[in-house]
Amino acid sequence: MITALDHVALVVRDLDAAIDGYTRMLGVAPNWIGRGGGVRQAWFQFPNMALDVIAPEAEGAFADGMRAHLDARGEGQWAVAFTAENIEAFATLLTRRGLPTTTPAPVSTTADDGRTRTWLGANISAKSTGGLQYLLMAPPTDGAWPLSPPTGPGPIAKLDHVVVTSGNVDRALGVYGAKLGLDLRLDRENPQWNARQLFFRCGDAVFEMAAKVGEPDLEALSKPDRWGGLAWRVTDPEAAQARIAAAGFNVSEVRTGRKPGTKVFTVRDAPAGVPTIMMSAEPRLETAPEMQS
Repeated sequence: MITALDHVALVVRDLDAAIDGYTRMLGVAPNWIGRGGGVRQAWFQFPNMALDVIAPEAEGAFADGMRAHLDARGEGQWAVAFTAENIEAFATLLTRRGLPTTTPAPVSTTADDGRTRTWLGANISAKSTGGLQYLLMAPPTDGAWPLSPPTGPGPIAKLDHVVVTSGNVDRALGVYGAKLGLDLRLDRENPQWNARQLFFRCGDAVFEMAAKVGEPDLEALSKPDRWGGLAWRVTDPEAAQARIAAAGFNVSEVRTGRKPGTKVFTVRDAPAGVPTIMMSAEPRLETAPEMQS
């Protein structure tokens, strides 16, 4: 059973540059920088998930996979990992449901100061999910990992939601609802945006599936899904916008969100090219068009 969003994984070519960029944008420092499997990784830990930034640097199957991803798609989001209770049994159940999942195996990384982290994880076949890579992670056995320390005022509070764009809503309902078992909270169409949005609750975060309304495009039905961006929660949007702009990013103006009482702004040049918005207040359900601002 999936209980939470564990982490979002990005792949980059230059880890040090990505660490600098995300530290400046998020307002927190990584709580872990280490090596394992031929890659370097930096983890930014938030209350409801982690951001895992990965760069290949040596030999190994995992590093080779990251290089292949960079060659094919460039820098950006690579995967989403879910926290799964009783991961062995759940991996078997997903395979029976038509989402082939590897046998959970330990993965470790060694920090630059010699500390080690080990966790139990499994991969779900991207061919069965609509083309996107998903992982399962067992809850850490050594307790919650420490949060990333703020580097100044106005840090990002947490991740609000992940966006996926799809041309095949029926496939999405089957994968995310029926097979993964995520809690579908809302399925709505908005003709004003030409958008249909599915909102799945995942722990203290939201998984948003965005698609176009109207007659289905037969060609689009067979195309793979795409990562649509990340929406981060901020306490004071005006202060956060000023801080991120001062850090050298191209940000939009702060504007009223479509949900009453919310404010949002876009970071147009987020590290690794990930579509990024910052938002205030409670989760706002009308976000997909703003990812393209």
